[in-house]
Amino acid sequence: MAQAAPTSGGMPRSSRTPDVFSAQAHARSRVAIPVVTGLIYGYWAAANRRSGGPITGWNLLFGFLTALVFAVVLFAVLTWAPRLRRELHAVVWTAFVGIAFGFLFSQSGDSILTSIAISLAVAAVAFILMFYRFYTHEDAAGNRIR
Repeated sequence: MAQAAPTSGGMPRSSRTPDVFSAQAHARSRVAIPVVTGLIYGYWAAANRRSGGPITGWNLLFGFLTALVFAVVLFAVLTWAPRLRRELHAVVWTAFVGIAFGFLFSQSGDSILTSIAISLAVAAVAFILMFYRFYTHEDAAGNRIR
């Protein structure tokens, strides 16, 4: 039986994964991700609001306005939040997630107190996850650790 002998060369080991997309693809995705996510969020909010009833013009308008606001705010969070210190970065994402979830839940017709309680619980979990992520992936100055 033949067996391959070990070699001293081998493949170079890199700690970073290769970037397979071009700079143009990254620039497009910085706009496309908030737009697509906003459209999904707007559809979801409009569907919650109509509660399985017929789709009306006001429902479509509500969905598109919700999608527009969500996409703009998400684009702003993705653009400016990484420039903040890691604690504030986590707080910005916490506020975004909590408000977005609370708004979606409030469109279902439940009481406002239930909506507030559940969105605060979701925001607390989001804060724990985001703070842990930013604390383990950034130094104290806010620079990413590679």
